[in-house]
Amino acid sequence: MESKVCTSCKRREAFFFRPYSGEKLCKRCFIKSFEDKVRATIIKYNMLEYGDSVAIAVSGGKDSISLLHILTKIELDYPKVSFIAVTVDEGIRRYRDEALRIAAKNCRKLKIEHHIISFKELYGYTLDEIVGHLKKEGKNKLTPCAYCGVLRRKALNIAARDAKVDKLATAHTLDDETQTILLNILHGDVLRLAKGKPITDQVHPTLTRRVKPFCEIPEKETALYAYTKQIKFQGIPCPYASGAMRNDMRLFLNRMEEKHAGIKFTIFKSMEKTRPAIGKMFEKKELKKCIRCGEPTVGDICKSCEMLLQLFDA
Repeated sequence: MESKVCTSCKRREAFFFRPYSGEKLCKRCFIKSFEDKVRATIIKYNMLEYGDSVAIAVSGGKDSISLLHILTKIELDYPKVSFIAVTVDEGIRRYRDEALRIAAKNCRKLKIEHHIISFKELYGYTLDEIVGHLKKEGKNKLTPCAYCGVLRRKALNIAARDAKVDKLATAHTLDDETQTILLNILHGDVLRLAKGKPITDQVHPTLTRRVKPFCEIPEKETALYAYTKQIKFQGIPCPYASGAMRNDMRLFLNRMEEKHAGIKFTIFKSMEKTRPAIGKMFEKKELKKCIRCGEPTVGDICKSCEMLLQLFDA
């Protein structure tokens, strides 16, 4: 009969099996293993340095709320590192309203300063209004997620810069990273393959460096951590997510992981090995100020302004 004893402590009953490592872990050992892995990732990529002030991007979902709780706990290991939380309100009725309440509640519980920035105040439109216009036009091939991704990145950078932090921590998991790698390959976006590091380079004074402490943590484990720690998070998915190509890539990678345990780690590590060579293909371009919003951009106008102009001023 197969043993159900935790392979780490050898005492308690296991409740979780890691197919890619063969470990069977009890709740206590799983939590310790998870938190140790996050600490190891931060050290491996030198994500936190003495005196850093860090903004944690908190959406209200399982990944970002788990990151908020873990970094707050890890703060004890880095006494001169300080954290705040930033949340982007895209303007998705009911869905984002609930997420904002959950994010705010967790921040109050952990005594973390919480900043909120909205699409409406920044761009003049909510995501619901953007999607409504997309449906009305009926010709635009871009999905709501395409708009949201670009606009969220800009909003988070502005929020982090306004808060005068050194770094922005996002809860991108191993699943997110491998999905992005394959999507960039499909789109032929070699530059994004080169730039998508666990800790981004400092390329401009107004662009806050990003760190991803969960980049080597499978998404299933962030969810299990939240459940095990009884952390309150938003469980319903975004109503616009199902139409994105990323959702198809998620399903594909999950099927591959079931058949070939550890394939997500293999993809991630392969990219880490090849990224330096890919990066050498590109010359460093001096960034300009967007002629509309003033944010840094390669061309005369940044991607977010370009997308909104094409949609509303066409």
